[in-house]
Amino acid sequence: MHLEDAVVTGHEDFQGGYRLLTVVSPCIAPEVKPGQFVHLKIPRLNEALLRRPFSVYQAQDDRLAILYKNIGRGTDAMTTLRSGETISLIGPLGHPFPPRQEGTYPVLVAGGYGMAALYLVAKTTALPGLAFFGGAAEADILCVREFESMGWDVRVTTEDGSLGRRGVVTDALDAWLAERRADKKPEFYGCGPNGMLRAISDRAQAGGWTAWVSMDRNMGCGVGACLTCVQKVQASDGSDWTWARVCREGPVFECRQIVWEEEA
Repeated sequence: MHLEDAVVTGHEDFQGGYRLLTVVSPCIAPEVKPGQFVHLKIPRLNEALLRRPFSVYQAQDDRLAILYKNIGRGTDAMTTLRSGETISLIGPLGHPFPPRQEGTYPVLVAGGYGMAALYLVAKTTALPGLAFFGGAAEADILCVREFESMGWDVRVTTEDGSLGRRGVVTDALDAWLAERRADKKPEFYGCGPNGMLRAISDRAQAGGWTAWVSMDRNMGCGVGACLTCVQKVQASDGSDWTWARVCREGPVFECRQIVWEEEA
């Protein structure tokens, strides 16, 4: 983990209200693993005492990219960043997605921003597999070309039918599971709304497969001190549940670790 002043090298519109922020980060970028995040100090927003967590979209050599959407005061302040300015980052943070297990077939399942968070999983997986992307409408579907250029079979679902199959992302996933060859034992990697992650977990446990899910919780410090991002998980002895810090023990958990609550 490093505290670093990163220099902005690019900041541009990406798609559907999303923006791509690229920085030079010689300390953090080379150490980033898939699923990790950075804690960013919001520029020109003095009343924002707490940093904000952002998944790392791309990391290569000394460059790091964040894909974000302008949805509030913090991200609105971020849109004013220009090339040559510096931003304060802490990272890389969090427990990453593990490498694919031998003999499994990688299946990515993403909703909304989760597509960007799974990019490094796709890039570092030697065997391209299937990527299921879901969103409310076409504008919510990100990075299809980027994943396809790495050899992934991308299947899109939108709730309004404006792109790909009409429905929710698990509709397309269920269709594939029903027709998949027996030699394709899936290993799931999921990022998106909790309801979607729980649905992936249910399918993985029913089939006896492994599913890695990236949990989203509001974070304060990002380094495990403030305990605002806790998640119920199975206790190590299996007898009861305990709390885990999403910023430290997560954000990635194997689905059997999670204690899913009814409102999820």
